[in-house]
Amino acid sequence: MMMQEAQDFQQESDTLAAALAGSDEAIFATTTQFKSWTIEDVIGHLHIWNAAALMTLEDPPAFQAFIGDIMAAMKAGKGHVEVQYEWIDSHANGVRGKALFDAYCDYYPRLAKAYGAADPESRVAWAGPDMSSQSKIIARQMETWSHGQEIFDILGKNRADGDRIRNIAHLGVTTYGWTFRNRREEPPAPKPFVQLTAPSGAIWEWNDPQDDNIVRGSAVEFAQIVTQTRNVGDTAIETTGDTAKRWMEIAQCFAGAPETPPAKGTRHPVT
Repeated sequence: MMMQEAQDFQQESDTLAAALAGSDEAIFATTTQFKSWTIEDVIGHLHIWNAAALMTLEDPPAFQAFIGDIMAAMKAGKGHVEVQYEWIDSHANGVRGKALFDAYCDYYPRLAKAYGAADPESRVAWAGPDMSSQSKIIARQMETWSHGQEIFDILGKNRADGDRIRNIAHLGVTTYGWTFRNRREEPPAPKPFVQLTAPSGAIWEWNDPQDDNIVRGSAVEFAQIVTQTRNVGDTAIETTGDTAKRWMEIAQCFAGAPETPPAKGTRHPVT
């Protein structure tokens, strides 16, 4: 039976692909609200790291060569976008625009199938510590969903989120400590009680119930905050207590150096 998280990744990728299906070439040059990346840049970013995720599962030496080249280029001062296009030029026939989107759409089902057949507890290497294959495909779902947000926003489209968003919400909750330690701060204890409403209407809860230390609201908006696609002030998420408030102001569920969440009012659907 296919690993559920791999199915969730497939569905997340299908949802993004459907939003761009049939688009003309000009759409891919559209600048998003994320660091002035274009839609083409976003698709290229997702495609290269999908390729990396398949490499680390099926060909670990190839992944080590890949990540070594990427890290060396970034240490030399090159940015994500420059590095990804160098790789695409060398390994993906230099495709751009709609052709790059087509390559992305051809590739992600292979990734879903491979992880779907993998042992969820098997370990794979990444840029940081090793992780389980289950965690790796959840991370791919999270990145697809979060970077997909800037595409849905700039196109003025609403995304139909399913309860697969629980994977991303759970990742957001479990990276509470990471958010603070990544900023060289001691994570305040206890962790806030988190109560979220799923797209289906189900209520999801994490951590010990407390009356004075709570994060409550929509699971989708919580996921937007922890992936830094929305400022908490642009959502209806409710916080009770200083710890919960501080967490939602700096939450970061992804690896890497501390990132500043978007300023209030800067990330939103275009009308």
